[in-house]
Amino acid sequence: MLLTVSATLFAQNTEEDKINDVLDGWHLAAANADFEAYFDKMTEDGVFLGTDAMENWQNDEFRTFSKPYFDKGKAWSFTAVQRNIYVGESADFAWFDELLDTQMKICRGSGVLKKINGQWKIAHYVLSIAVPNDNVAELVQIKEEKDNALLQELKKKQ
Repeated sequence: MLLTVSATLFAQNTEEDKINDVLDGWHLAAANADFEAYFDKMTEDGVFLGTDAMENWQNDEFRTFSKPYFDKGKAWSFTAVQRNIYVGESADFAWFDELLDTQMKICRGSGVLKKINGQWKIAHYVLSIAVPNDNVAELVQIKEEKDNALLQELKKKQ
């Protein structure tokens, strides 16, 4: 029984290590403006949600949006300073959250990975700017006008 528990824990750590490598490599590929390496770490139907309310990028759209940044040799630079990884029981999907050091200061990333042909791929990623609770009222005031206009537009589409 102890051997089974040890083997399960070892396998879990191995999967977490592989996922860490994928995520760290993904962030490094962006910092190095390596377009192919970056998108190779995402699923073909991957989704990237950016910090703007309307940034819901499907993989092809995200490639098109990102390409000019990568072509200029400077995409973005995110470094994880804290990360939590959770692997599903079937070990073919995982989810995570991370705090990032970025040009926007501290951000939070979270997402889902799927194991495809034995390789972990990012299927869904959400980037958000971390706002200290003490600054929320100020931030709401800054974005209130644009948010109200966007909310009206979105409600009309319902």
